[in-house]
Amino acid sequence: MSEHCSHKTFAGVIDTPEGRVNGLLKTYFRKLIDELKPEWCFSVFEDNAGMVDLTDDVTIAIKVETHNHPSAIEPFGGAATGLGGVIRDILGVWAEPIANTDVLCFGPLNYPYEKLPEGVKHPNYLFNGVVDGIGSYGNSIGIPTVNGATVFDEDYTGNVLVYAGCIGVLPKDQYIRNVKAGDYVVLAGGRTGHDGIHGVTFASVELSEESEETSRSAVQIANPIEEEKVKRAIKQISEQKLGSGITDIGGGGLSCGVCETAERYGLGVDAYVDRIPLKADDMAPWEIWISESQERMLLAVPPENLEKVLEIFSDEQVEATVLGQYNESRHAKLFYHDEEVADLVLETLFNPPKLMRETKWVPPMLVDPELPLPEDLGAVLLKLLSSYNICSKEKVVRRYDQEVKGQTVIKPLQGWLAGPSDASVVKPLHDIWKGISVASGVNSRYGKIDPYWMAASVIDEAIRNSVCVGGRRWALLDNFAWGNPEYEDRLGGLVQACRACYDVAKVYEAPFVSGKDSLYNESPLGPVTPTLLITSLGIVPDIRKAVSMELKKPGNALYLVGVTKPEIGGSEYLRLYDELGGSVPKLDPEQNIKAYKRVLDAIDAGLVRACHDCSEGGLAVALSEMAFTGDLGLDVDIALVPVSEQMRDDLLLFSESNGRLLIEVPADKTEKFEKTLADTPFSCIGAVKQEKKLNITKDGAPLFEAELETLIGAWKTPLEARR
Repeated sequence: MSEHCSHKTFAGVIDTPEGRVNGLLKTYFRKLIDELKPEWCFSVFEDNAGMVDLTDDVTIAIKVETHNHPSAIEPFGGAATGLGGVIRDILGVWAEPIANTDVLCFGPLNYPYEKLPEGVKHPNYLFNGVVDGIGSYGNSIGIPTVNGATVFDEDYTGNVLVYAGCIGVLPKDQYIRNVKAGDYVVLAGGRTGHDGIHGVTFASVELSEESEETSRSAVQIANPIEEEKVKRAIKQISEQKLGSGITDIGGGGLSCGVCETAERYGLGVDAYVDRIPLKADDMAPWEIWISESQERMLLAVPPENLEKVLEIFSDEQVEATVLGQYNESRHAKLFYHDEEVADLVLETLFNPPKLMRETKWVPPMLVDPELPLPEDLGAVLLKLLSSYNICSKEKVVRRYDQEVKGQTVIKPLQGWLAGPSDASVVKPLHDIWKGISVASGVNSRYGKIDPYWMAASVIDEAIRNSVCVGGRRWALLDNFAWGNPEYEDRLGGLVQACRACYDVAKVYEAPFVSGKDSLYNESPLGPVTPTLLITSLGIVPDIRKAVSMELKKPGNALYLVGVTKPEIGGSEYLRLYDELGGSVPKLDPEQNIKAYKRVLDAIDAGLVRACHDCSEGGLAVALSEMAFTGDLGLDVDIALVPVSEQMRDDLLLFSESNGRLLIEVPADKTEKFEKTLADTPFSCIGAVKQEKKLNITKDGAPLFEAELETLIGAWKTPLEARR
């Protein structure tokens, strides 16, 4: 049974030094829902996507998936079908897809070719193929890509990570799950072929030198135009409430889709595989049954609605086939030309033995290197701005359409100079001003030091980014990309990260509503760096009050909320020296959430003109981004920065401590702002000016000064220079 479909590790029993964990999902994620009891969660960990309230009558559906192994073999097709698959997850709860997200992780684009092992493709080739694949599919189907990130690390060289997400909107009365015996099984969409056979088993094994040759057929073939037609038909069927159930045909093909639907409703099913439209005539029944060919949906349809459903698909020029009927047998019986070829006992199939594992692993004790204080801190800042993980991702973002559907309020690139937005804001409904915020948190370097604090940091980052635009009431999605859990270090780190998810999300009162794990990400270069992507879905009560990150007006005050600590472990600053360090950022969630709530109060009161988080590269990078995006200068005195202890200037400027926000406040509203944030750490550290320079001082003494043109030039150049 594939780990990709059954999630054996997350459902298994794991013995750790802290005690027995009877299922990671149950212990750390479902438990959180049970304890928080959020009334606004409409459907959680039950269906193809998580669903939360937008209004009393409308729900938002969200799902993020991974498509790593296929993208490592065939980057364009792997990434395209990853996006197509997650769009079908949204269709699989009857919702209308309105926005996409993507987070992509590659090896360094300048990785030496001579160091690549046999069978591993160069990061530059993978980068271009993956970006083109996502852009081609999303643009063709007419869904905007509104949020994401692009991350580079040497440990992704052999294990590219492709996270694709989709968001949908649905009136609650159209969420129908009422399949009964006698309902028809209707397969609609693309034809079934040899492509994608063994896709889920391929996803649950390690990449090797032979993967290119042995597993290429496991990569599916994308057809966004077919999925667009399917999407239009599903929308009509949903609006007319003609179906009794729906799911997508993805991992495992019909073998999973048909059986899972029958099991969910306590039913059995008779299915006739010879009725399925095929791409090739030479397919055996078992190949038809497990093929993962794309753009296929499975519907349960009451007999009285069958004719109308088939008519809708026909009008959209979508092939639809009556595959069989549900019954009360609790068996899945398969027929091929009237001959019974399989009889599956569903109760046995869906109740396998639990996996048993143990781990005694603890994080390594790492320390920061002893580095001399740089003579020119301004030169260090320019190097950081031009580093792959901080520099402009405009080359990626411009490949995607963010405007289609006309619902994107704050986009991934902000302002005329295309600076980096913290989160996107989308307006799903035409008749109200309420919107949603979509943000991400990911940091691979922290996971190499301590997976617990890595998970804590990326949760904080995803929520902090949402706060910047005015988002609140967060729902979270977790997407783990890990190595082989049969190794004690990989498994131990996974348990630590899951524990942090529970600890931090509970304080933030932010339940997990969906998630996915991708394990066995190993290659001839070793395991993938432990990576957790956190996606936050927030509510923006009035999109007219949403806040962007660029500076707005000379004379306004600049505040820093939060405390800076000497935490440079895993930082981009240390990466400049090819060092990792050990002082991974450790957050205080109680303190942070109090500050975030006060900042939201200030936003609601109209006291905030701009807000930007401090993350990769620390304070100096965040100051630069706010300044050059707004095309306005800053005078900043770092002696005014709230700190946990005295530290060197480079640590203060480049530390990546969590919980910090830079906020521009109108000069005539500073008193009200300070009263609003009175019980949280903050300080006015500078002011906005017309002169297009970033001027950094300490106690009035100059440290460095930089022209905005120089800063944005360093930030814009690296990816644009590559072909």
